[in-house]
Amino acid sequence: MRSNSLPPATETASTDTIAERRTLVHGVSLVIRGEGTPVFLMHGIGGAASSCGALAQLLSAHGYQTFCWDAPGYGESAAPPEGLDHPALVLDILATLGVGPAHLIGTSWGGVIATRIAAQAPEAVRSIVLADSTRGSGITRTAAQRMLARVPELAAVGPEILAARRAAKLVSPSAPAWVAEAVRADMAAVRLSGFASAATMMAQCDTTDLLPQLRTPALVLVGQDDVITGVAESRVLAENIPGATLCIIPGAGHAAVQEKPMEMSAAILAFWADLR
Repeated sequence: MRSNSLPPATETASTDTIAERRTLVHGVSLVIRGEGTPVFLMHGIGGAASSCGALAQLLSAHGYQTFCWDAPGYGESAAPPEGLDHPALVLDILATLGVGPAHLIGTSWGGVIATRIAAQAPEAVRSIVLADSTRGSGITRTAAQRMLARVPELAAVGPEILAARRAAKLVSPSAPAWVAEAVRADMAAVRLSGFASAATMMAQCDTTDLLPQLRTPALVLVGQDDVITGVAESRVLAENIPGATLCIIPGAGHAAVQEKPMEMSAAILAFWADLR
């Protein structure tokens, strides 16, 4: 594992606004920006395509084509079928689009999906970026049960109350009010079908044994103030993926992708530059 200091955030600053468009592939709504090397961004269990929008905008301004998905059952995507294989679906989408191999960026749950894709189809992946991620909730029985318990909670109280209970923990104490509100709004818009499918996958998932087998270049990013998955878990990821780099982002919590998109893009662009 390597540990990198964060490149200056100003290096990623751009005054250009990249036009975006939506398309539907296999029932999944994708927000597409820019042209160039493909980057597929996957949000966390309480997010949506909009959660990754600011980061995607910055990366697209540097010559990458970004695809932010509303995971099945989220945002404008169709509800997921029972027993959905999320990694296989991402691979099907990339194949249908004809844009691979792609860089994968996954936040939290999205990072678990990226890890599994890199393990089962490394030829389809240029690199993985695991942001505030984890090995999955299947690492312990308690963690799995806690994850699954969120589903009946959401069904009972609805997404607005769930967001009111949980969203504040996702951001750093130093997060601006408008960022905290954006994170809360994303969680308040979750749909039970997508959330239940994601929670089921997470509860069944433990990528511990997969990590040492990965041969895909990997960058692990984590907010210094993340109290959900935490810095310690990101260290486990980085220490067990061969050649992985760990970068800790000051002043960011679990929702670092929304709190510090400029700092995240600086770290990601530097990582990709090293690959070249």
